[in-house]
Amino acid sequence: MSARLHEFADGAALAEGLADAVSAALAEGVAARGHATIAVSGGSTPKAFFKALSTRDIDWSNVTITLVDERFVPADNPRSNHLLVAENLLRDKAKAASFLPLYRAAESAEEAARIATADAAALGAPFDVAILGMGTDGHTASFFPGGSRLAEAISPETPRGVITMEAEGAGETRLTFTFTSLQDARLLVLHIEGQGKKDVLAAAEKDGPETDMPIRAMLRRAATPVDIYWAP
Repeated sequence: MSARLHEFADGAALAEGLADAVSAALAEGVAARGHATIAVSGGSTPKAFFKALSTRDIDWSNVTITLVDERFVPADNPRSNHLLVAENLLRDKAKAASFLPLYRAAESAEEAARIATADAAALGAPFDVAILGMGTDGHTASFFPGGSRLAEAISPETPRGVITMEAEGAGETRLTFTFTSLQDARLLVLHIEGQGKKDVLAAAEKDGPETDMPIRAMLRRAATPVDIYWAP
């Protein structure tokens, strides 16, 4: 599957360019189906993009935002992706959007994953937009090299939904959408910044097992070509 690279002069230009592409895809989803869905990633990279997207003039009341993956921590935890989205995306015009959290105050992460899976199924599939990030180890979503359920997470046989993941260096237990949930989003984006991440991407594009650099599963097997948005 060929990826398409969109290069920008800096992070600010990328944030605006990506916000334009994403808001167009969401508006198209609302126009075509009455409702649109977007799954976003956490980390420090998307903050400027979130803020730019929140100002776009689309019918946010018919958009549902969810997370590609999440830590099994409450929404007020500083490490929560929910908190990051609440502070940077669910504001301005995008305040009108609905938010589907992956973390639930359940007895276990497995139970939270079951609840989130059922709620996500009610939204319909595929996502209109999925925005992936990538770690320096080549992980995306919570598909970590050496992760406890990595093979299951990236298998084309695993159904759509949310599963748990444990990995050394990941800290808390993670909740993550499966490969099958993300790979056919109508707009599938990998958002990376800095030369270091570009070098990791170059390594991922070479031969080697998907389990060593799980982003390879998306680059090689996603039904939708990956749009890579990069700035130095």
